[in-house]
Amino acid sequence: MTSILVVDNYDSFVFNLVQYLGQLGAQCDVRRNDEVTVDDALAYDGVLLSPGPGTPESA
Repeated sequence: MTSILVVDNYDSFVFNLVQYLGQLGAQCDVRRNDEVTVDDALAYDGVLLSPGPGTPESA
């Protein structure tokens, strides 16, 4: 099974992505963007960066 680290950028859409990846057979772990390190990410087969809240103009 593929393990995916999903980096949550404080937007609820992240859970839609996790559900979809789970349907595809991936094992997902969700971590907040300020709680994850590079060493954490290296332990996974892949990393998905979720979108953040708001629009690019308000970033």
